[in-house]
Amino acid sequence: MAEPTAKRRFDPLTAAAVVFFLMAVAFAAAPAINAGPATLAGLMLLIGLAGVACLGLFALRGSVEAAAESEPGADKLIEALSEPAAIAAADGRIHAANGAWKAVLGMAPRLPKGGPSAASLFSALTAARRGDTAQASIRTNGTEHNATISPLGARRFLVRLNAGPAEPLALPSAAMDVLNAFSNAMPPPPKVLDAFAAASPFGAALLEGEDPFESTIIEANPTLAAAPGYGGVGSIFGDLIETASRADASQRLKDGTSGGGALEVRLAKDPTKIAHLYLSKSDGRWVAYLVDVSEQKQIELQLAQSQKMQAIGQLAGGVAHDFNNLLTAIFMQLDVLSTRHPVGDPSYEGLSEIRSTSTRAADLVRKLLAFSRKQTVQREILDLGELISEFEVLLRRVLQEDVKLETEYGRNLPHVRADRGQLETAVMNLAVNARDATRMNGGSRVTIRTARVTEAEAHALGYPSAQGEQALIEVSDDGPGIASDVVDKIFDPFFTTKPVGEGTGLGLATVYGIVKQSDGWISVDSKPGEGAAFRIFLPVHAAPAIVDKPVVQKATRPAARDLSGAGRILFVEDEDAVRGVAAKLLRARGYEVIEAASGEEALELAQEHAGTIDLMISDVVMPGMQGPDLLKHARVYLAGAPVMFISGYAEAEFSNLLEGETNVSFLPKPIDIKTLAERVKQELQKAA
Repeated sequence: MAEPTAKRRFDPLTAAAVVFFLMAVAFAAAPAINAGPATLAGLMLLIGLAGVACLGLFALRGSVEAAAESEPGADKLIEALSEPAAIAAADGRIHAANGAWKAVLGMAPRLPKGGPSAASLFSALTAARRGDTAQASIRTNGTEHNATISPLGARRFLVRLNAGPAEPLALPSAAMDVLNAFSNAMPPPPKVLDAFAAASPFGAALLEGEDPFESTIIEANPTLAAAPGYGGVGSIFGDLIETASRADASQRLKDGTSGGGALEVRLAKDPTKIAHLYLSKSDGRWVAYLVDVSEQKQIELQLAQSQKMQAIGQLAGGVAHDFNNLLTAIFMQLDVLSTRHPVGDPSYEGLSEIRSTSTRAADLVRKLLAFSRKQTVQREILDLGELISEFEVLLRRVLQEDVKLETEYGRNLPHVRADRGQLETAVMNLAVNARDATRMNGGSRVTIRTARVTEAEAHALGYPSAQGEQALIEVSDDGPGIASDVVDKIFDPFFTTKPVGEGTGLGLATVYGIVKQSDGWISVDSKPGEGAAFRIFLPVHAAPAIVDKPVVQKATRPAARDLSGAGRILFVEDEDAVRGVAAKLLRARGYEVIEAASGEEALELAQEHAGTIDLMISDVVMPGMQGPDLLKHARVYLAGAPVMFISGYAEAEFSNLLEGETNVSFLPKPIDIKTLAERVKQELQKAA
């Protein structure tokens, strides 16, 4: 190997001194050559321009030589390689080059960025960044050169001209020692978490290690640094994650069942925080993204709960409808049998027991209908304070003397639009539930609070989607509270923590259905050992502006016939057992009954007997034409006759239809003949 020659350093002071010396010589020689002022000025300008050009040339050469010596071991590397070679960065800047390289390509500070070979060179550099050795073409000064580009350390590449086919770098051992020393002395690679990751709303971290959950955090963005349990740079990334979900995520990653997607984990310091973890490997390091999805999961759980309750409600409504038809048939047959087996008959006691059991079954069905929101409601404008005040007397008797009832009435209590009976049932069920809870824990107090709350206050009290002011009814107790694993189930029908035989589990389910059917919201706030508070939110009713309306004379109806035990009734019912026995019993009481098994048949009969029907009794839910549709089409044939609907349940649309109707009434199933006969007579008398 040739002895290295001494390098001449560029000295700008020496160069400037030479320029000034030449200018002084020219000034001294001017009188000898008879040079005038103009000639002397031109000569001085020429010498100055030449000096500036020399300074620029020397500066360029000096910068390349300085760059070649800026990397540790660059001189030894240049000595070790005989072919033209240079060390370049990913952007093409040359950090070091040997003499053979400078002889072929000159002292350019970077690899060529343009021209026909630019694409080939870029492709080769990209491959080298992945750790591969690649071939490229470098064109300079009109000459094409084959180049081999090999990865050398972190983000540094060795470029050799005319080095043969692309193959891994193979050099003498002495040269390899120099290259290894050169690579180890290079500065660490730049951080991969750029400005985008730093400003991201989700956590991002760069990890060093084979297993991401055992890897060390090299860098983290501010969002991850603010996560509960973050231990700073140098800590183990897996310590951020709860042990159970960490083990599950690690196993899924090893099994490859994550599908390259998100791994759902919980944070160790705050298990209520749920995050999606995305992992990818880059340049031998893990890049982790931690996205907080706690609110999203909460919304998903609420949606799933809502869908479950809706599905159960639909099932309960359908079962209740059919069961009510069966109970109606049972009650009416009991009425027939009771006339044959009066008091004193050996069968009377058995019939009474059947009636009592059927009544209990009807009560259960009513609760199912309340939960499924299929009850027919008669909404009215209620003063919240007056409602609870009037109901308080009954509540005190229900709670008995061992439990103290306290009431708190807020100021400026609003009006609400709801069904009085249903709302009283809801408050009653909550109060009874609170009474039983206080007795379990040796408590003695149930509190009912009413208030008008703002939208923000409603949000804070557990109504996240509240809009505008709300009316609040809160029933609280000092009992043992509700366990966390039970809270999500308390509104499910037939769920109860009471012993067998002491509760049906329909109390809170009924409350839930009533509140929902009243367009309200119910929430529960409870901690073990600190009691529970159930909060009912109802929209505040704003009274419409009073507008003077012109007085309209009510149209006179045709004079009604004598209705005492007589009259023509159109009875519409798709259930044969109910229709047959009801028609039979009504005929026995002096009424003429026309039977119809469907809405379409009833419409034909109404047209056939137009103007002669005194009362139409119709089921609401029937195959084909529904009860409300029948009413719309048959009005013209009824001549103002009243209409009474009977049904096991009714949709909200039907409840709305009843509002404002003065000639339409509703009788819920199951019904007995006595109740039916009384209502028939009342309706006929009102129409008289």
